Amino acid sequence: MHNGAMFKKLSGTDDLRTLRRRARRSWLVFAAVALAVLAAGLLLAGEYGRTRALAGIDSQSRIDASLKASLLRAVIERQRALPLVLADDSAIREALRSADEQSLDRINRKLESLAASAETAVVYLIGQNGVAVAASNWREPTSFVGSNYGFRDYFRLAMRDGKAEHFALGTVSRQPGLYISRRIDGADGPLGVIVAKLEFDGLETDWRVSDKPTYVTDRRGIVLITSLPSWRFMTTKPIAEDRLAAIRESLQFGDAPLLPLPFDKVEARPDGSSTLDALLPGGGAGAFLRVETMVPSTNWRLELLSPLTTPLAAGAREARLILLAVLVPLFGLAAFLLRRRQAIAMRSAAERLRARELEGKVAERTRDLSMARDRLETEIADHRQTTEKLQAVQQDLVQANRLAILGQVAAGVAHEINQPVATIRAYADNARTFLDRGQSATAAENMESIAELTDRVGAITEELRRFARKGHFAAEPTPMKNVIEGALMLLRSRFAGRMDAIQIALPPDGLKALGNRIRLEQVLINLLQNALEAIGSGDGGTIEVRCEETANDVTLTVTDNGPGIPADIREELFTPFNTSKEEGLGLGLAISKEIVSDYGGTIEVESGSTGTTFTVLLQKA
Repeated sequence: MHNGAMFKKLSGTDDLRTLRRRARRSWLVFAAVALAVLAAGLLLAGEYGRTRALAGIDSQSRIDASLKASLLRAVIERQRALPLVLADDSAIREALRSADEQSLDRINRKLESLAASAETAVVYLIGQNGVAVAASNWREPTSFVGSNYGFRDYFRLAMRDGKAEHFALGTVSRQPGLYISRRIDGADGPLGVIVAKLEFDGLETDWRVSDKPTYVTDRRGIVLITSLPSWRFMTTKPIAEDRLAAIRESLQFGDAPLLPLPFDKVEARPDGSSTLDALLPGGGAGAFLRVETMVPSTNWRLELLSPLTTPLAAGAREARLILLAVLVPLFGLAAFLLRRRQAIAMRSAAERLRARELEGKVAERTRDLSMARDRLETEIADHRQTTEKLQAVQQDLVQANRLAILGQVAAGVAHEINQPVATIRAYADNARTFLDRGQSATAAENMESIAELTDRVGAITEELRRFARKGHFAAEPTPMKNVIEGALMLLRSRFAGRMDAIQIALPPDGLKALGNRIRLEQVLINLLQNALEAIGSGDGGTIEVRCEETANDVTLTVTDNGPGIPADIREELFTPFNTSKEEGLGLGLAISKEIVSDYGGTIEVESGSTGTTFTVLLQKA
């Protein structure tokens, strides 16, 4: 390989190495960018998911708070109707005016029945002096009858304003509840106050089913109703000491310490809600969203805490999963495109390298081919000379075979010529005698006989001279009848006593094959000579010669009933110098096959213990 091709190959290899280094750097950059994008995306997706989750929690919490406030209002409104109706009851007025035990007993039973049907904790009747004279719990040990409630705000305010609502801890039952009172007026002025106490145990139980702590505060921030009993009478905001002392002195909440709720890290939000950390009963803690709403028809505020830790984590996780579901296919597509681009670049570089190597190989091969062409031209010239020499040798071999045949028939020809010559001499002497005698007619007959014998001798010698002629004979339409007759004439001199063994069915005059008479005679002579030698001089030997035509071919068949050709000779029968005869050259059949092949034909042989058949197939003219 030359230096230029070597340089091109090295350059192509360097290109591939450079592309591989660039590919590795590209993958490193891709991995770094993908990790950075993934990390930033996960952070942003987590924050976005938490923000969306917080917004959803806020919306749902406000709905829940509104529903709970509406339910609380419905409960209170239903209980407000009872004192209103009882304040206009004439039996109650009469019982307050007369203070008759029988009348009060009827009122006790009536209040007991109403409290049960209205699902009110207790309903009781207070006289002008503040002492309860009748109550729905008159049968119970904790009966309110006889107790003095003149210090209670719901009594004082009702006597003054006609109605009052007051949430407080029961002095007897020690159960908190809402006291709804109405003043009972008579003809001469106020007669007393009817009070219905509403407890919220069932409502609080329903609230506790949810995992969202819910509580109701008054205008001072004191928890009145709550799903967490331990938070009752705690405060959502600090209360001044003087007001705190007054509340404790009123015994509204008993001896409750009025401590702040266990909230920490309270952060207000623009929409009025707030996030905070709360310490739940039992030691549990967590982050919560606090929303609040006013309870209609009261001065209470309902506050609801929604857990944030799990929902925010779920929102962040969901957002991150969605981000991964989007980014992973994108990264996969980007990696596929990058890989494809690198593969195309590598393939292009490899193709360039192969192209350069191919150019070098083509150049080298071109030089080799040029040198081979020069050698081939020399060999062709040598081969042409060899072919010419081979053709000359082949012609010489054919001529040698022909001359060998002539030599073999020479003795018979000489004998056949000597006979006519002797007869001619005798006829000539007789003719001279007849002329001397004057018998010219008889002499003329002898002269005619002499002429016939001379023609016969001339035909024999002409056939020998023509057969011995050397040269190249082009293919031409040749009558097969002439070929058979010429071959028989040449063989008759040598095999004069055995020609009767040959049985010939002469073809018609119009049957012609492509070839040359002299060369085709040489083929037939070789075949007949081999057949005559095969059957020998004994009796019973026969040779059949047939010539037939087909649509496109002429078939010449020579069959003898000799002993057949040995297997070792038959395998290489048409090979030059292959013969079983002591004096034979082994050229006859090889030359015959060459002659037939020159004219586009074939020669085949079938041999067995009962004889041999040679079939010559020639093209029909």
